[in-house]
Formats: sequence, C-alpha cells, structure tokens
Amino acid sequence: MFSSILIANRGEIAVRVMRTAKRLGLRTIAVYSDADRAALHVAMADEAHGIGPAEVARSYLRGDRVLEVAKATGAQCIHPGYGFLSENAAFADACAREGIVFVGPPASAIRAMGLKDAAKRLMAEAGVPVVPGYHGEDQRADLLVREAEVIGYPVLIKAVAGGGGKGMRKVERAGDFEQALASAQREAASAFGDDRVLVEKYVSRPRHVEIQVFADSHGNAVHLFERDCSLQRRHQKVVEEAPAPGMSEAMRARMGAAAVAAAKAVGYVGAGTVEFIADASRGLREDAFFFMEMNTRLQVEHPVTEMITGQDLVEWQLRVAAGERLPRVQEELTIDGHAVEARLYAEDPVSGFLPSTGKLHLLAFPDAANGVRIDSGVVEGGEVSRFYDPMIAKVIAWAPTRDAAVTGLSAALDATAVAGVRTNAGFLGRILRSEAFRKAEIDTGFIDTHLGDLVPAAENTDETALAACAWFDREARRYRAEAGAGGDAITPWADAGGWQLGARRASRLHLTVDGQPREIDILMADGAATVTVPGDPPQTVILRDVARGDGRIAAVGEGGALSARLAEAGDVLHVVTRGRQIELRRTDLLDRDLEGGAAGGIIRAPMPGKLQSLAVGVGDTVARGDKLAVLEAMKMEHSMTAGLDGVVKEINVAPGDQVQEGQILIVLESVAAEG
Repeated sequence: MFSSILIANRGEIAVRVMRTAKRLGLRTIAVYSDADRAALHVAMADEAHGIGPAEVARSYLRGDRVLEVAKATGAQCIHPGYGFLSENAAFADACAREGIVFVGPPASAIRAMGLKDAAKRLMAEAGVPVVPGYHGEDQRADLLVREAEVIGYPVLIKAVAGGGGKGMRKVERAGDFEQALASAQREAASAFGDDRVLVEKYVSRPRHVEIQVFADSHGNAVHLFERDCSLQRRHQKVVEEAPAPGMSEAMRARMGAAAVAAAKAVGYVGAGTVEFIADASRGLREDAFFFMEMNTRLQVEHPVTEMITGQDLVEWQLRVAAGERLPRVQEELTIDGHAVEARLYAEDPVSGFLPSTGKLHLLAFPDAANGVRIDSGVVEGGEVSRFYDPMIAKVIAWAPTRDAAVTGLSAALDATAVAGVRTNAGFLGRILRSEAFRKAEIDTGFIDTHLGDLVPAAENTDETALAACAWFDREARRYRAEAGAGGDAITPWADAGGWQLGARRASRLHLTVDGQPREIDILMADGAATVTVPGDPPQTVILRDVARGDGRIAAVGEGGALSARLAEAGDVLHVVTRGRQIELRRTDLLDRDLEGGAAGGIIRAPMPGKLQSLAVGVGDTVARGDKLAVLEAMKMEHSMTAGLDGVVKEINVAPGDQVQEGQILIVLESVAAEG
C-alpha cells in the first residue's frame, strides 16, 4: 500500500477519497484553485498547494501543475476523482513517465473507451450488444442528416468525447436536426475541446442501467452488480439506486458478464462503469439492453454500490493501483438491501433549474445514522462558486427494502436545510413521494413526463411557515431592540408580546416573500396568533405554542406541527422547512421599482456567464416566449426568452461577452406601448 496520495480534484469527491486514504494511514495532499482556498478538502488534507486561478482550464485541468506538486511533495500516487483529469490519457501517461502511480486504468484503456464511436465498434467486435447508429468519422452536416433519416426518428445526437449530458440532444423530427446538431457541437467543443458527434436510435422507453466493474493487473475482473440511473434531467443523473428495480437474476448475470467482457476487451485495470440502455417497453429483458459507453473512472453514484455490497470502492482502487489482487472474487460478492441516492444541487427548479450561486448562510444535514449517508464538499459559510459544478451534496439512504430506502431518503431530504442559494431539495422530495416512482414505473423520460407535478409553475408558500416567519420577524425586531443592536425601539407597534388592554391586538405586516409582496394580518389573543393572508379566499392559520431558539422555530398550527430552520443575512430572513426555502424581507411601502412597468421587457443575465449567441437584432419584432439569446454558464447552455410581445429596442452585449448576474442584456418595447 502507498504511504502518500495527492487528490487531483475538489469538492465532495476529494473529501470522499481523503476519508478512505486517511483511514488507511496515507498522507493526504490536496490541490486547490484560488477560489477554493477555504474549501473543505483543503482544510482536511495533511497539506495543500495552490495550482492557479479559479477557471478550471488554468488550475484543475493543468496536469503539469498537478505533477509539479506531486513531485515536490513526494506523492506516490495521484487519485483524479471524477471529471477534470480522471479520463485524460495524456495525464495518465505523464504520471507514468514521472514514476507516479495514476489511480485509474491504463492510458490505452482510457483512449479505447474515451471516444464513443470507436468504443462502440470495439464492443461490437467483443460481442457486446450496441445501439444502432452512425459512429463514423465524417462529420459533414448533410451526411449526418442523411444518417439520421436512415436510423429513423427519434434520434439522439451525442458528443464523441466526454459525458454528463453535455453535447447531447434528442431530436424528434427531421426539421429540428440541424439546429440541434449545431447546439450539440457548440456545447461539446466548449466542454471537451472536440465538436465531433455520433447519432443513434433513441430507445422509446429507455432505462439507464450501469454495471460497476473492477479489474486488477493480475488478469482478474469482477462486477459489483448494477445501478439504475434512469431519473435524469437534460441527461444529467438526478436520483440513482441499486439494485435496479425489476432486474431478474438471469438478466443481472448476463449484463454483468457483458460488462466484464467489455473491461477485458480493453485490458482494463481499476474501477470502471459500463453503461447500458435497456428497452423497458416490455419490462427489463435479457435480450433488450445495449452498450452505451464506459466511464473509465469512479462514478458520482458509487455510494449506492458501496452500501449494498459493503465494499469501499476507493480502497479497492488504491489496493489495485498498488499492485494487489482484487479484494473479492465474484462468488464472494452479494447484494444486501437497497440504496437510493439523490443529488442535491444549488439550482432553482421553478426558474428552469438555473444554477444558484452565493454564500451558504445555512447548511445542515441529518445525522449519518440509521442507513443515511451524506457526501458533501462544502460547509456552512462557504461559497457555491459559478466556476464549478453546483452540487452541494449527495444524500444517500440504505434499508432492507426499496420502499424503506426511499422513505428514509425522503425523510433525510426533509431534514436537510440549505439557505443562501436555491436548491432542488423540494423537487427531489416530490420525486421520491410520487406514486409512479414508488411503483418503480421509471425510465429516462420520467422527469419530463411528470414535470408539472414535480415542479409546480409557481410554488405556493406554505402558509403555516409564512405565519411562523411573520412571528419570528416581529420577535427578532423586539429582541434586537432590547439588546441595543440598532433595531426598532420597543413601541406598541414593534412589541411582539401581543399584550394590550383586553389582551387583543391586531396589526398588519408588509413583507416580500420570494420576491412577491404579501400582506399579513395578525391578531393576538388568548396566547395565540391568528394569521390571515388576504386573498380570494383569504387564508388563515392559528398558531399556538410558538418557540424559537438556536436557529430554529417550532409551532403548532391548525395543520399540525411546524419545524423550520432560520438564517438571517442582512435584511433577508431565510426560512427552510421540509426542503422548501422561503426568503422573507420586510417591505418598504415607499420603495418602488422604477423599472417595474417594463420588467417583462428587460432581459437580465440570470447568472454570470458568457453570451454564446444572439437570435435577434435591434428593431426585430418578437413574441412572448421567443428565444432571444443563449448564455453559457456553469458548463451548460441556457436560453433567454421574451417576456412580452414587442420590438427589440436595445442590445447591450455581443456574442462572446462575459456578463454578470443581473446585467441588462436586451431591452424590449411592448407592441402595446408603441400604439
């Protein structure tokens, strides 16, 4: 076994690798960008070294700088995690030249599986079933159009290099092909430096089932069963589980054997994942699965495999890299129970899943007990940076049965509290509670099919939580005043005690809730607060036994008990309850949005990024919903659309410009305003 290791990565995977390395007694060495100086993986390491600016191309993708640190610190091996340098054959070769062990497969295996078209030809030769499609070198658009016609729609355009859903587009009809091709090629070139694509038949009811494989340098290879990763959004995995629901032992054996054959065909060593698409139109069947690709690294979702097999896959990686034989043979590996993982992202489902960046004012997870596991690389007070993937954590639950594991994960997500950035926690909870998911009626189109239920057009604020927010706001102002912290003076208007002659008092509170103005009427009487939100009809909640302390609030209302976590940041109160975050701000009635009348015509950048393209020019007439521009941010393309029918009055940016969050890009003048 090694005595020292450099982890050439960041975030939760760097932390994950470090934990196993420390348990095995290895000296741990971290690298970090300027944006990650205060990151958790840096604090955990025995030593840490800066390698460059925040941009990954100037830091985490600089293999030469990583190797300089490895040589200077005497690191015996480099673990690349996933992403960044993990599937970089040139970096694996460079490690070998320097006499430093790359904890991963040989460079030859990375090359063989790194290009999807060549890999599929190789798999076909090895007898592994592959999806019908075009995997040729000729990338002329007219040829690809013809090949798509031959394959038959719908088809899937996929980047030859890379993964993670980038450079991937589903095309339903011929008229959309060329536009989808151009978009996929742009995204592929930006993400991987290679704009080549392949075109495949799109399986109508696909299940994404992958097999974890391991091989050593002594000729041994095994599989550690399957994971079902069918729940995806824009081809990015959202919820993963192991084993796959509905998988028969016969199919498991056949798919596992195909995965091992794939690994042996390229002389594989280490951890890898062979991904298959299964046609689930008639259930999972032995004769209806196809090789999709092989990821020559550890996968993000590896924890579910660890939880059902009881094996530490990072320890396996280190032992194999050190020249040892596999810790287990196939007959010694068994499945115990069921595990489900959810990826908690800093993103806003209500706003089209736009990434959310900023400071984590609150970050709290349930205790890692009773089958719950949390893999995270951030801490409260840290930042979710625009430069990196917005994943906050992986929340995983194990139980003897699938139903119990899903219930456990749902409870763990409800107990998770994040404030300061928007998250997909509520979205994940709705997936887990949906009847279709509980029945395992899943395929890769599950989220799109059920999106209306999983992401309401506009989430209704939980009125019990809102009432508790109002109570807390009043209490907080009173306590700040008492402490002399600059709050309002204690007056009959600010006093939250509710006492006055006759033990009754009514008041109105003006708040902004999630950016929307709300008025709340509060009647204090007989030790209870009757809170009414005006409307048609008005909504009323009676609160009793409101208690506050240690960043929490608890109350008993007509709808039952409420428990929420709280975090104050400036004039904003963040309240998190059952995976939902509410932002509460006291409204200044004299304040007016001077641009409010034209809000629908002002197109602002939703986040920092690079303007990829403009679809309009000054003077163009547009309709509500028309695409105006494409912004590239956080490794994805985001379309911006018109909020009204109008004419383009101003364009303040050009393709290629870097823009800041909130920057005005385009101004529209409504058609009605012209008349």
